[in-house]
Amino acid sequence: MQPFEMSLTEAAQAVRARQLSPVELTESVLNRIGVVEGRLGAYVAVTAEAAREAAETAEREVAKSGPRSPLHGIPMGLKDLIDAEGTPTTASSNVRAGHVAERDSAVAERLASAGAVLLGKTHTHEFAYGLTTPQTNNAWDHTRVAGGSSGGSAVAVAGGGATFALGTDTGGSIRVPAALNGVVGLKPTYGLVPRSGVTSLSWSLDHVGPLTRTVQDAALVLSETAGPDPRDPAGVHSAPMGEISRGDLRGLRVGVPRNYYFERVDPEVEEAVRRAIGRLAELGAQLVDVEIPMVRYIQAVQWGLMVPEATAYHEGSLRAVPDLYTPDVRILLEAGELTSAADYLRAQRARTMMRDAWTCMFDGIDVLAAPTVPMTAARADQYAVHWADGTVEAVSDSYVRLCAPANITGVPALTLPVGHDSAGLPIGMQLMARPFGDATVLRAGRAYEEASAGAGRIAPIAA
Repeated sequence: MQPFEMSLTEAAQAVRARQLSPVELTESVLNRIGVVEGRLGAYVAVTAEAAREAAETAEREVAKSGPRSPLHGIPMGLKDLIDAEGTPTTASSNVRAGHVAERDSAVAERLASAGAVLLGKTHTHEFAYGLTTPQTNNAWDHTRVAGGSSGGSAVAVAGGGATFALGTDTGGSIRVPAALNGVVGLKPTYGLVPRSGVTSLSWSLDHVGPLTRTVQDAALVLSETAGPDPRDPAGVHSAPMGEISRGDLRGLRVGVPRNYYFERVDPEVEEAVRRAIGRLAELGAQLVDVEIPMVRYIQAVQWGLMVPEATAYHEGSLRAVPDLYTPDVRILLEAGELTSAADYLRAQRARTMMRDAWTCMFDGIDVLAAPTVPMTAARADQYAVHWADGTVEAVSDSYVRLCAPANITGVPALTLPVGHDSAGLPIGMQLMARPFGDATVLRAGRAYEEASAGAGRIAPIAA
């Protein structure tokens, strides 16, 4: 195994045991980027020399007193919405050309304190307002979409171009590309990981979280990035995650949706996810049929919150430099100007009712298991999906559909790989829990992962 193929957990153990140096690991990942980046397009910019300097510093620190965290000396990527002092934050947009961050975001500051090595900034769908990331290709099939909006982060991790990465998630933007590229993605509980210094799409829906090779890796990154931050008005005052236990799943109640989540889903995706749910039962979990509440309002609430909030954020630049936006994003931002205050307030009221209904649902279960997305990666030139019931759905609408409820309600949601379709494309299963049940979804995901073969495998990209 080459160092770039190691999971974060494996690399951290090797660094701690002095079997691998941060310099060797970082150089291996940089070399891998040089091999695959031309086909993947995961990065806006790779800061190779700065990464080498940081790795050399980490190597000296580890040699002197050992690693100060599991992330010490580990190379990672940041989505190009997340500020890191002295580096550009372009949001993959001409609107932000030339913008350089004056200070670290809270998460970049915490990762730097943990000793992580920044490789560069990864592509996003412009300003995170989309579910495909058109600049980036899927790691498993270069003719297909990477997913978005954290497509660059997912592809970098899947292709061996980062040991881990951070993304943001407003309607599935961590989980969608993670599922489509066969990696793990975690959208933590709303407010658990601070968003100060992170370019916003929708203030009341945005989350920051990790994309990794394994569930254990995601837990390690979460432990270093979660916690209060006075600069984030939506941040929590404490981080009550609890311990992530190991072993079987006896006593865990896993909800299996009888509506919504398995509707208009590709048969191969449904089969793989139901098989994975069955594996949870074999590990000791009790399966419970559940009714997902208020499903008819999900799309209206998601768009009713996100669209006007995004337009409010971009109000000044949309009027000053509208032609610098890509057409798809500009249309959405201009549509937000047509949303009335009354409609926005109705969406907020409906969100409160939905949160209450989901709280009641979780009184009877510990985890909700479902597909992350209803189909695997679409072709890059595909714009719509024709379902068996005769309905036609935009690709982006399809990808956001099963992820949006966790953003609306703020519950933690984890996606992990559970197989491949007949074309060899990855399939993801989504695990959700009540707010601050992050440790619960990580426990369930870790148990499944440890009982399955192939965890942490990178995409088979020929050198």
